[in-house]
Amino acid sequence: MASTNQSPAYLKVQGKFLTAQTSEERLNFLEEMIKECPKHKSSENMLANLTTRYKKLKEKITKAKKSGKTSKVGIKKYDLQAVITGFSNTGKSSLMSVLTNASPKISDYKFTTTKPIIGMMNYSGTLIQIIENPAIESEFYDKGLTNTADTILILVDNLEQIKQIEKQIPKFPQKKIILFNKKDKLTEEKIRKLHATLQSKKYNFVLISTKTQENIGDLKDKLFSSFNKIRVYTKEPGKEKSQKPIILNQNSTIKDVAEKILHGFSEKIKETKLWGPSSKFSAQKVGLKHKLKDLDVVEFKTR
Repeated sequence: MASTNQSPAYLKVQGKFLTAQTSEERLNFLEEMIKECPKHKSSENMLANLTTRYKKLKEKITKAKKSGKTSKVGIKKYDLQAVITGFSNTGKSSLMSVLTNASPKISDYKFTTTKPIIGMMNYSGTLIQIIENPAIESEFYDKGLTNTADTILILVDNLEQIKQIEKQIPKFPQKKIILFNKKDKLTEEKIRKLHATLQSKKYNFVLISTKTQENIGDLKDKLFSSFNKIRVYTKEPGKEKSQKPIILNQNSTIKDVAEKILHGFSEKIKETKLWGPSSKFSAQKVGLKHKLKDLDVVEFKTR
């Protein structure tokens, strides 16, 4: 259940579960999540859901083994997904290491990455799936991944690369963020001119350094903003807000939060209290049609 507070240990295992590459790995991490899930009344639905998923996955693995089929699965798309696209040696693997829990191989040789690398970025309790696509000029590049991601992070270390990459992804409708890497190697004058050039072309961009991690915080903010989502926290009376927010589309309402927690839950709500950017004052009582803003906190009282 979304309103259940989860421990750091649970969230860590959950991140591993979401990046697992095989059914066997997912099964092991589900088992750990069940062990870490709080055992009290407010977490009963979540625990039941985890247990059901565990049983179904175990049955699937057993059937696959009997039929002789492989249990290896492809990349499962998460709610918020971004793909890093760029040329070899621009720092894609280094960026993955800075942003996520992944540990890609990093070297000065070209085409070190020969298959997509998956990682999860924790943005204030919100998990964002990030995929490093192999170099765009290599035979290993997966155009389909770039095509289906919510946001494309175009990593470059010179302006010419932007034009070359844009030629290969001209029709992709996703949000694009230009990440100009290796800022630590540029003079102040060069940085000023670069900033002016990118701004004049109306790019959504960030000048970063994977070496010094300069402006990585700005990158994370821009990335989350690109999804056009809001984070809404729930809380129980007399308790702290949940550690993990509910992710919703912009302009979502109190009813949307309730229905995402549990289908039909909005019909059981007697009263809703609100804290945060969309409230006029602390613990404001609002109706189901109230439009929410990012980082709002809601508390439900049921009939």
